Amino acid sequence: MSQVLADPFGRLLWASAALPGAAHDIKAARARGVIDALAEVGLVRYGDKGYQGAGGTF
Repeated sequence: MSQVLADPFGRLLWASAALPGAAHDIKAARARGVIDALAEVGLVRYGDKGYQGAGGTF
């Protein structure tokens, strides 16, 4: 499982290293510090249902 960040035009901003497929989306994002880093700079973020409960405006 990999995670990516893209801008509204679909341009790649960041891609993670792969984790085992059983890793949950929120757990992987928290382990990498993605959720906190995006909240800290105030970016609007959108995610699928795997990120429900992540906090902030995710």
